[in-house]
Order: sequence, then structure tokens, then C-alpha cells
Amino acid sequence: MAIAKAERLMNLALCLMNTRRPLSKKELRESVEAYREAWQQGSEDAFNRMFERDKDDLRELGLIIDVDENALDGEVGYLARRDRNRLPEIALDAEEAAALTLAARVWQQAKMSGAASGALQKLRAAGVPFAEEREHGALEPRIPGREAAFEPLLTAARDRRPVTFEYRKAGAASAEPRSVEPWALECWRGHWYLAGFDRDRGSARVFRLSRITGKVRSRAGAFTGDVPEHVDVRAVVARFAGEGATAVAVVRIRRGAAYPLRQRALDTRPVDADWDELDIPYGNGLGADLAEYGPDVIVIGPEDLRADVIDRLRAVAGLAEVAQ
Repeated sequence: MAIAKAERLMNLALCLMNTRRPLSKKELRESVEAYREAWQQGSEDAFNRMFERDKDDLRELGLIIDVDENALDGEVGYLARRDRNRLPEIALDAEEAAALTLAARVWQQAKMSGAASGALQKLRAAGVPFAEEREHGALEPRIPGREAAFEPLLTAARDRRPVTFEYRKAGAASAEPRSVEPWALECWRGHWYLAGFDRDRGSARVFRLSRITGKVRSRAGAFTGDVPEHVDVRAVVARFAGEGATAVAVVRIRRGAAYPLRQRALDTRPVDADWDELDIPYGNGLGADLAEYGPDVIVIGPEDLRADVIDRLRAVAGLAEVAQ
């Protein structure tokens, strides 16, 4: 359905830009196959609604459409003049071209690598002065997008389409269905996160893509919640991970385990040959994070965090017994 609409919009844009005089609705209806089919199978009203929506969509995309009220014996005519819709020549200096090259290389390990490489090739053909490979430093950023949910969620966020998926919370033994209006995706500390409006819970939520199981399915209909102008996914994830927290948790970690926790430690002290004791920033969501490491982590304090982790582990153990 989305591809059919994109093709219809492209055909309408070509008709409006490749004519020297304004075209009436009737002429456009005969020129665009989708309009002709809608008129033959439906009614004049169905065609008019489709045309008006498409015209508004093209204008939203930046196409300037002129309307002549008396172009064709009193009929309204439509025209997209080339001189008003021609983009200026692309002029980038060496630093701007280098920044675009670096941005494209960020996606080399993700599914957008083809689109990024194609864009660079087109700019290079247009004479943009891209630096040679050898001129770049040895250290370059990489953003992996290996999760199967990455591409469908990116498309849904772009097209503003609701989605459903199965999600396994941290410390949970099984996944549960979620209905989400996706806002934005962002990579933080090697993991991709989705921020959006959780319809079932009626509030904003952040989901780690690696915990999404099964397929991401698009749903019809518009968003029900307001989309914020800026979504700082990293700030939300950091807050749930304990970043910037004023409290400190004391945990014991088995030697050679839980390296992500060790990276966040404020202080590390050896206990014996098997255990280390760490001071970790304590914020909302730390209990779920600690529960993932199971027997490799023991919470010393505070007591509410210890109780939270124990409750989570007992819940997982109970579900495992039921499954057996």
C-alpha cells in the first residue's frame, strides 16, 4: 500500500512538472493510472479525496504547486513550474564533504549501508570534493544494526505508523505483547533503543531492540499520542540505567563476570579469589539490570534494591517451574 501511494505521488509530480500549461483534475485523472482506476471503481468523490490528499502530501514534501482558477474555461488548473521547484546546485567544501563521508561510513555495518553508499556516489558524480580513503584517520565510528527489529522500526518511525511486537523485559522469563507508536531510535553504549508511546500503558517508554522477539508488525491508523519535537533517547536510557543518580549501590560480582557493570563502577575492591565488591550508581531500573546476571551478582545494599532483585529472580524461577 505504501509503495502504491509513493508511485502515485511520483506520477502526479511528474505530470505537474512536465507540462507547459495548467492541467485540470479531469486531465490528471486520465494521466495517472491510479486516479483513473479509483474513478472507474469508485466515484468522482473518491477520486477527488485521493487527489486532494496527494496534492497536500506533495506540498508537504516541498513541491510548489500553482493553482490557476480560470486556466481552462473556468476550470481550476494545476501546475508545478520547474523554475520554482529546481533545487540549487550542491556546493560543499572539503570539511563538509568529509563530514558526510564519515556519516555514511557509520552505517557500513547496518542495513542502510547501500543507501548511504549510493548517496555518496551521486554526490561524487556531481563533483563534490570527497577526500580519498587514505586521508581519514585510523579510528572511525561504526553503528551496528544487526537486530531484526531495526529496519521495520526505523521505517515505522519515519512513516509514523503504529507497530506491535513481543518484548521481554529485563529479568522476565517470557515476552509480552506491546503496542507502540514509534518516535525515534538511538544507539547508546552499543545497544539500539526505541522511544515511543506505549498504548497499553498510556505513556512514553523506551525499548531495547535486542529484547524484541519475533516480528515487528505495522498497524493501520494514525498516532493517538503527541509526538515530541525532540526525543532524547539516550537521556531516558541513561536515567533508567542509573546514570547521574545520587545514590550508590554496593554489589558483589563474581570474578570474570558482568563486565558492563564493572565499566560503570565508581570503585572496585577485591573480596576473595572469586568475588569483587563494586560501588555502582543507583537509579531507576538498576534492579532489572542486575537480575540479568543471575548468580554472578549479589546485592549488598541498599535493602530496597536487594529486595527488588530477589523478587525478580523468584518470579523468573517460578515461571521456569511452571514451564517444566
